[in-house]
Amino acid sequence: MGKKKGLSLTMWIVIATVAGIVFGSLVGEWAGNLKFIGDIFIRLIQMSVVALVMTSVAGAIGNIEGGGAGKMGLVTFICIIVFTLISAFLGLALGLIVKPGVGIQIGTEIAGTGEAVQTSIKDTLLGFVPTNVFNAMSSGSMVPCILFSIFFGACAAMHKKSTGSTLVLDILKEVNAVIINIIKVVMNLAPIGIFALLANVAGVTGFAVVLPMLKFLGCLLVGDIIQFLLYGPFTAAFCGVSPAKMPGKYAKMSMMALTTTSSAVCLPTKMEDMVTKFGVDRKVSDFVGPITMSMNSCGAVQCYVLAILFMSQSTGVTLTPGQFALAILLAVLMCMGTIVVPGGMVVTYTFFATTMGLPLESIAILIAIDWFSGMFRTVMNVDVDVMVGMIVSKVCGVFNKKVYNGEETVEYEQA
Repeated sequence: MGKKKGLSLTMWIVIATVAGIVFGSLVGEWAGNLKFIGDIFIRLIQMSVVALVMTSVAGAIGNIEGGGAGKMGLVTFICIIVFTLISAFLGLALGLIVKPGVGIQIGTEIAGTGEAVQTSIKDTLLGFVPTNVFNAMSSGSMVPCILFSIFFGACAAMHKKSTGSTLVLDILKEVNAVIINIIKVVMNLAPIGIFALLANVAGVTGFAVVLPMLKFLGCLLVGDIIQFLLYGPFTAAFCGVSPAKMPGKYAKMSMMALTTTSSAVCLPTKMEDMVTKFGVDRKVSDFVGPITMSMNSCGAVQCYVLAILFMSQSTGVTLTPGQFALAILLAVLMCMGTIVVPGGMVVTYTFFATTMGLPLESIAILIAIDWFSGMFRTVMNVDVDVMVGMIVSKVCGVFNKKVYNGEETVEYEQA
């Protein structure tokens, strides 16, 4: 007889979410005595974030090969940047209009103040450049750490090119793998940490904590609809085809995205459907598919910006206009090199909170609904990837309108 398969981590998190809210609402303020357990979980994640981000960024930069693929590469990256920026500003607009974090008040002892520190643009930019990277690492100043990592990765690539030695990049890769394993181990404690944190919040606010969760997910749903209504007709008009045919063509990959919440799992289906349903040339599909999986995250960037606003609103921390700009910049940068690990969003949310100087307590709510958030993120990520492929094919003169219109069929293998 085979081994019985236990409940998945996601299901345990869902159970912990419901149990934490119910327990906290029934017990009341006494549930605050459990908060330290949740704080331990958050700290365990925090201790690995700096090392994970730095080794990921430096490794990615150091392993870039060649100079891209000319026109195809240029158009792909322009599309990624434009779509991602639009999605980020859409997330900002929805967050400011709907205010998903308003309705609960989570403790702000970590921030120490309910107002963001006012700094000039010059001081902000100067602060991005570390005088001592180890001080930046110890204080959790993520932007200086990322800047150093970019330089380190670029110079490691130069060292590899001049000497042929891959030792430095191999060490980065191995350290990154160890850090990822640490996070995998810590994530097994997620249900306990989330139960304790949500019990604490619900002990003060009761079942009112559910409303901000629903508002956050509602923002993501509305944002996805708006993005599809913006990007779909634009792409169809650019390629000279009807946008009305798009929903049916997207059905298979969108359903896969909803059920798996993984762009990587959707990649083979996405690349095949690009060619056989959307008229994208096979060479374009093979180039654009993997790149957009890693770098084009319109659904994710919208979610990231909303998450930052949610954390600020639910903890009563007022962000300055400069910090709104920083939030968009950080969200876009994270999408350009998403860290793919189990519980990766815990790392991402912790990164944002640490960088923006926001209290960490509200992360528990975001983690609790992350599986549902992942559905909305992944659908938009995958669907926009295909639109990028269509635009690149059109610019390169290899878009097959007959395939898109169903007048001609092609096999993915024969392309």
